[in-house]
Amino acid sequence: MSGDFSENKVDVIVVGAGPAGVSAAITVARGGKKVVLVERGSFAGSKNMYGGVIYSHAAEEIFPNFQESAPIERFVGEHRYILMSEKDSTAISYKNFENKTNSFITIRANWDKWCVEEAVKEGVYYAPDTLVKELIVEKGKVIGIKTDIEDYFADIVILADGVNSLLAKQIGLREDIKPKNVALGVKEVIKLPQEVINQRFGLQSFDGLNHLGAAIELVGGPLEGMLALGFIYTNKDSVSVGIGVCLEDLKTKKIKPYELLEKLKKHPAISSLIEDGELLEYSAHLIPEGGYSCVPKLYTDGAMVVGDAAMLVNNVHFEGTNFAMLSGKFAGETALDALERNDFSSNTLCLYKKKLLNSFILKDLYTYKDVIKTLSSRTGSFLGYYPKKLNEFFSIFTCADGKPKQEKFRKFTLDFFRKRSLSELFKDAIAGIKIVFGILK
Repeated sequence: MSGDFSENKVDVIVVGAGPAGVSAAITVARGGKKVVLVERGSFAGSKNMYGGVIYSHAAEEIFPNFQESAPIERFVGEHRYILMSEKDSTAISYKNFENKTNSFITIRANWDKWCVEEAVKEGVYYAPDTLVKELIVEKGKVIGIKTDIEDYFADIVILADGVNSLLAKQIGLREDIKPKNVALGVKEVIKLPQEVINQRFGLQSFDGLNHLGAAIELVGGPLEGMLALGFIYTNKDSVSVGIGVCLEDLKTKKIKPYELLEKLKKHPAISSLIEDGELLEYSAHLIPEGGYSCVPKLYTDGAMVVGDAAMLVNNVHFEGTNFAMLSGKFAGETALDALERNDFSSNTLCLYKKKLLNSFILKDLYTYKDVIKTLSSRTGSFLGYYPKKLNEFFSIFTCADGKPKQEKFRKFTLDFFRKRSLSELFKDAIAGIKIVFGILK
């Protein structure tokens, strides 16, 4: 354990040393209170997996000078979207030539370790290799944790123990996750020389330092027919390739996630980018997908729940880490306020939810509350049929083979309506309108 934690009673205990837990702990420590950060892994980041991007504004909220020493792989210089069919693809690329430090790519094992080291410097007591078996509850109030070694007590316990938070379930803050409300993310890290990555992905240099990176989202192809997206992130000398697929789709279609990932890697749009690479790591992780309607009760007497444990993920924009960090900060601030008042009941801890409601976190989740539900009802259309037809259109548009274009486009149009009935097109249009107006209202 880092620090002198000889007493069994502190002001705040935080369970889980991911981005949400560290942010909560460091906020409390900066407020001059005693806080212990408990982690069941042997080190922070040992059991964490994510795509790879963190948004700078959230990192700066917790670590104002993070760019000076944090283990950043690359700043993101390009967002690319690849719509795939079986043997072709259409790519859309966005580059911002002014704001080149909006987001950055990291490796979680390195990032989480650095975050904990920074937290310890500011007075957080860190306890790795510590399994929390259950919460200690007295007269309806959470007063501590029961570990595999001994019991520890605190005025407030902040739960940052991940998407399948057993502790939040214990005290009735949430129910079991339904397969339709969670995705399974699987990822491989593939080693490639830095100059090869720069060349294959067309990455630009950045102020004479490391080249900028690329964040790529993948739609269709091997993922067609499922509520699933793929991703590629460029590290310094490796590439992260993975998918996130609805657990219910995997269950009903009886598809093994690693087999699906292998199919994705073999697609012509992807295989050329990772050719001759060396597999360094394979990992899997559950991702909250339920959105606003699945956010649980966020607090009770003596406890708050943050990050993935609170289902705070915007899956439309691949935002989870920044939600985790800022929800942790809000919980830490609420804990400081409760300690100042000497009131650890829900009457005070409700301030945490108010902070979330006033932030972009719950506002964005509410904005997109119907998107995933609508997409899941029309998955075959939006994540399969239309990307395929878009590629077919560009195949015709870019081909010069001596045949009249009018005949090709007439056939394309007839096939489009023949294979997609007016009823299906109407349903797709209604779904699209629901998504657009749901976002704008």
